[in-house]
Amino acid sequence: MTYLTEPLAEATNVTKRFGHVTAVSSVSFAVRPGEVVGLLGANGAGKTTVIRILLGLLGPTTGDVHLMGGPPDREHRSRIGYVPQSLGLYRDLTVAENLQFVAQTYHAPAPALPPQLREQQRRLVGDLSLGLQRQVAFVCALLHSPALLVLDEPTSGVDPVARAELWNTITEQAERGVGALVTTHYMQEAQQCDRLLLMSAGRLVAEGSEADIIGDTTAVQIVTPVWAAAFAALNAASLPVTLAGRAVRVANTDPGLIQAVLDNANVPATVSFAPATIEERMTVLDRLGQSG
Repeated sequence: MTYLTEPLAEATNVTKRFGHVTAVSSVSFAVRPGEVVGLLGANGAGKTTVIRILLGLLGPTTGDVHLMGGPPDREHRSRIGYVPQSLGLYRDLTVAENLQFVAQTYHAPAPALPPQLREQQRRLVGDLSLGLQRQVAFVCALLHSPALLVLDEPTSGVDPVARAELWNTITEQAERGVGALVTTHYMQEAQQCDRLLLMSAGRLVAEGSEADIIGDTTAVQIVTPVWAAAFAALNAASLPVTLAGRAVRVANTDPGLIQAVLDNANVPATVSFAPATIEERMTVLDRLGQSG
């Protein structure tokens, strides 16, 4: 559910340059209470840089950032629960010591641990599985009852069950009115967001629902017993080819051209239209950015 109130976080025409390199260019967006916003894009698209600017860890070269209606200073950041890609935990402290440190920092009471962490509270964080470490990071991020969650690849590297449990936590917080900005590589997770922001080459290139972002992008599916040879031939022809398991797909390309490339490579295959995906839209936009 989206709450139509003042933004918890807002970026306006934010640009960040590192020397001659423009990492982020004229990015604008907002996150409101009760809203889960997915920030998508390939590696190097600028997602983490945007988050660091939003948190006040980096200053924008130009543009404005506001948290809770004010600057991204320590006071306003104290209302954020942040899970970075690195998790932000002290690996040489126990689970209990990590939680105690964070609780004291925010003057918050120690949280009730879920059973799987209660059993691990005396173990060093560095000795835990990645899935358990991410659970600890989530508990740390939530223990001071933040108004906004900022989660940078929060489920990367964990199994599907653990991912589902962490997303249940995100959904439960949103239902309580907490806003969330989440980066993810998993398109199934993107579908759970209320709104999506798609970045490519440092720019915000699309915004809205999954259907809004896919737009008029088309896709062709290739059925062949020699999928590796098909992929190699299409890739050699510089077509926007992708693999989903062993399924070969090409975005925004005439099926006749695809069939001709495969025939010339002596690859037996049939081609047909299929619904495009967000990944394929990202592939098309990335190629446009490279050619531009």
